[in-house]
Parts: sequence; structure tokens; C-alpha cells
Amino acid sequence: MGEVIEKNCIHMIAPILESLRPKQWTKNLLLFAGLLFSKKLFQTPLLLKALAGFVVFCFLSGTEYLINDLLDLDQDRQHPLKSKRPLASGRLPVPWAIGTAILLTVVGLSSAFLLDITFGWIAAAYFLLMLGYTLAFKHIVILDVIVIALGFVLRAVAGAAVIHVTISSWLLVCTTFLALFLGLSKRRHEMVLLGDNAKDHRKILGEYSPYLLDQMVAVVTASTVMAYALYTTAADTVEKFGTRNLIFTLPFVLYGIFRYLYLVHQKNMGGSPEQILIKDRAMILNIFLYLMTAGFILYWRR
Repeated sequence: MGEVIEKNCIHMIAPILESLRPKQWTKNLLLFAGLLFSKKLFQTPLLLKALAGFVVFCFLSGTEYLINDLLDLDQDRQHPLKSKRPLASGRLPVPWAIGTAILLTVVGLSSAFLLDITFGWIAAAYFLLMLGYTLAFKHIVILDVIVIALGFVLRAVAGAAVIHVTISSWLLVCTTFLALFLGLSKRRHEMVLLGDNAKDHRKILGEYSPYLLDQMVAVVTASTVMAYALYTTAADTVEKFGTRNLIFTLPFVLYGIFRYLYLVHQKNMGGSPEQILIKDRAMILNIFLYLMTAGFILYWRR
């Protein structure tokens, strides 16, 4: 009997991990923004705390994906891509998904409060916000995308809180606009992919149109670029870092946004931002060059 249970557990590991969507954990890298821009990246104790915070958010975000898949089970079975997910395809039984979600929630939130009280409350707020999105907000036009953007902002705030640094308000503005850009682009991809059946899969898609989403994307694209440009040249930024050279990272931001728009409109790849970040070679190189340039500017001892 024990051997049977053990084999079942081992057999469930792969579909559970797939349901947690580890490829999407790249979104949680935002937790390191505070560490990078506070010029404390090479302080080992803080780096380890930021890494622990990253793991906590991977647990919590993975749980949210499980809950979302449980609630959207019927709709996902009708989707050309989502029907292949472990729950929708039947590879992961519902009881296993529920048990895993409960376990990860308890472990994730407990670990968050053990790391730091403030970080714990922010992690709890993030979890509740995303739960609210799954249950209600994703059915409200425009608010659905805004809530997703707030989730990104809370990631950045949590990353700063866990190492006890203050994150720039400019950086939060940039994060908000960038998250809106990604969210709206994803909505557009869903509409194009599903066509006339879009609102049958997700009712909220019936409230959008490709033209409307293109207009929104245009607004947040310009806002993202302008906000980042203003951040790099702001007086408090120059005073904090002791340099005006951060403006030289702007070309990488411009290229990244334009490259993403190209992939969304010409290659129909906007449905999975995390896939673009880990598969598109030009985007990977651009991000690497951005990090190297920003790191050199911020940490180079003049």
C-alpha cells in the first residue's frame, strides 16, 4: 500500500510543477529591483534575503495559478492552448491540486512573515489581490488589467521591504506602466488567437476590441518610455546615484518595448510574456546588455 502511495506521489510531481508554471516565475525577478537600484547587490546577507523573498513569491504565484486553473477548468478545456494544462487535460486530479494549493499557501505566507513582518503583510496583500482577481476583478473591464499591474508593483515593493530599503516612486511608476503594457498586449493576443470565440472563452474579452487595446497600448508605451526617461534624469535619482549616466540605459528600454511590439503584432507571441523573456534571443541579449550597462553605471567606482 505504501509503495502505491509513493508511486502516485512521484507520478504527480511533474503535473504539479507544470501547473505552478515555473516559466512565469520570471515575473518575480522584480523583487531584485530594490536590491539592484539600492546599490547593495553584492551584499551577501541582503542578496540571500531577496532570494528567499523571491522563493516565497514563487510559492504564492504558483498557488494563484493553481486556484485559477481550478476555477476556470471548464473554460480552459475549450481553449486551444489551455486545454493542454494538467488540470484541464486530466493529468492532475482536482484533489491533488486543492491539497497543493493549501500547502503552498500556508508555507508561503508563514515563510513571508518569518522573513520580515512588513514583507509578510505585503506578500499577504499580493496573495489576496491576486485571489480577488481570480474571483472577481478579471471579469471587470479595464480593472482586470490594472489589478495585474498592481501585482507587479507589489512585487517590487516587497523586494525593497525584505531588505529594508526605500524604492523610488519613479521606479514604481515605471513598473506600473510596463505591467500595463504587458497585460494589454496579452489581452490583444488572446483576442486575435480566439477570434470570434474570444468572449465564449472569457466573457471579459467581449468588452475589448483590437482597436481599443491598440489605443491603450499606445498610451502606456509612450508613458513607460517617458516615465523611465524622467526617472533617469530626475534630480533625486542623480543625487542618489551620483551620476547622470543612467540615461544611457534608455536605448535598451526603447529597443525592448519595440521588440516586444514586433513580436506581438508580427509573430503573434504576446500570449506569454515569460516565453519571450526566456526564448527570444534578441530580447535576452537586450536585457543582458541593459543589466550590464546599468550595473556598470551604478556600481563602477569613479
